[in-house]
Formats: sequence, structure tokens, C-alpha cells
Amino acid sequence: MLTTQRVTIRDAQTIHQLYMATPQYFEILGTHVPSQQEVESEVALAQLDPRRHLELLLDGELPIGCIDYKTDYPHAGDVTLNLLLISAPFQNRGYGKRAVALLEERLSGAASRLLASVLGENARAVHFWESQGYRFAVDAKPVMSWYAKPLAQRAPLASDSKQLAIL
Repeated sequence: MLTTQRVTIRDAQTIHQLYMATPQYFEILGTHVPSQQEVESEVALAQLDPRRHLELLLDGELPIGCIDYKTDYPHAGDVTLNLLLISAPFQNRGYGKRAVALLEERLSGAASRLLASVLGENARAVHFWESQGYRFAVDAKPVMSWYAKPLAQRAPLASDSKQLAIL
């Protein structure tokens, strides 16, 4: 069963190990795999931003990847997923699809849309997001492009209707 766990500074080594197992992701970006110290700094920065969520993806107790998303970005009601990383040994097993479905379910009713940022020229990522129902939304090339999907909205509660009737 796929679950998530909020990352703390104690998890920086696990995040670093996931990165080290997936160097091809960083090759696509044209950068190096972050060092342990760089990962620790990034985790510390994430913890300072209340809208930023850095989470481990776990299959049982086994870390298989991570996600990094920010709420109310770029606009109120939006959530932007900046990183969905499935460690190389676990790719092509449906974990990415399940992670996205889990996040969409969790955000439904709390956000109006989920945006996924695709860095650089990453045809594999574009194909993945389009296969999950995301559509091209924002061109910020050459650095990135964003794909978006509307999320289900919470049905009004009976108490909401009563409040509206009173107004």
C-alpha cells in the first residue's frame, strides 16, 4: 500500500539515497545529483515554508520516492507539484500513477487544480502527465512547462446552503 510521510531533517539521508539511485533524473535536468549537505539544506528550507510539502512515498515501510508540492501556488486554490521522483529501481511499476492519484484524492475539495511542473525537455514526463489527464497550461520554457488538471470540488454541505439562504 502506497502512503506518504512528511519529511523531516532526519529523512534527508533517505531523500539523498533516493536521488543517488536515480541519477538519470538529474542528467535530464543537466545538473549533478545533490550532495547530502544540499539535500539537508533543501529539507530545512522546505520546513520554513508552511505552504510547501515535502513527503516520502512509502510502499509499506520501504521508501520508493518523494514528492514536493506547494499549496496556493501560483494562485490561491492551486497546488503545484514541483517534484515527483520514483527511485529508478521502482519505476515502471505504477507507483507514479498511484502517487498522483493519492495526492489528487487528498487535495480534492481543498484545491481547485493541480499543476505539475516539467523541467527542461522531458518527453517522458510530458507523456506521463498527459496520460494522467493533465493538459498543457503554462509555457515557461526553456526552464519548464506546467501541466494542469482540475480537481473535484467539495459538494456544498447542508449548513452551507442554510448560511447562504440567511444572507
